Amino acid sequence: MKMFSKAGFAALIAVFLLFALQLNASAHVTVKPLQAVAGTSETYTVTVPTEKEIPTTKIVLQIPTHVTFYSYQPVPGWTAKAVKNSKERVQTVTWTATGAGIAPGAFQQFEFRALNPEKTGSITWNAYQTYKDGSIVEWTGKEDAETPHAITKVVKSTAETDTKKSKPNANQTLSVITLVSSLAALVFSVLALIVALNRKRENRETPDHK
Repeated sequence: MKMFSKAGFAALIAVFLLFALQLNASAHVTVKPLQAVAGTSETYTVTVPTEKEIPTTKIVLQIPTHVTFYSYQPVPGWTAKAVKNSKERVQTVTWTATGAGIAPGAFQQFEFRALNPEKTGSITWNAYQTYKDGSIVEWTGKEDAETPHAITKVVKSTAETDTKKSKPNANQTLSVITLVSSLAALVFSVLALIVALNRKRENRETPDHK
């Protein structure tokens, strides 16, 4: 029984570590909502987690040409600067920490208002995350990349938006499948180990009648 308890405890630790790894892998810079209605004003939320062991000190978000930036929500401990092009359209918004920044294991959210494109399609949000040591993570890759950019689907109506929100995207589905498969493999491995250890113990405790 003691041997089973130790094995069970080891299994729980392994499951916890697996969940921690999965959560860390999904900690990307995101922009929400994931779906928005064409031609309407929207409040967007940029979520920036710190994945390294040093603080995040700056985040730069590129505003696509077919999106009209209106304004940003001030965040204590951060300055915000909107840079315009020759046509007076905002190209980038940069949030810079005035204090310690985003600590390791923490995240910060930044909000802004913008006008969605008139046509349906996708809004690609490229972001650049700067850490305290000067290193930059470019969140500009495709959906299946290690550092993917965020994407907002632009749809015709609110009804279409509500329908799509109820359906998980490809990345979410793939993450769930991967997690379930990993957990199943882990559980089977632990059970096999427990059975082997119990059999070994029983063999040792069984007296030899020869």
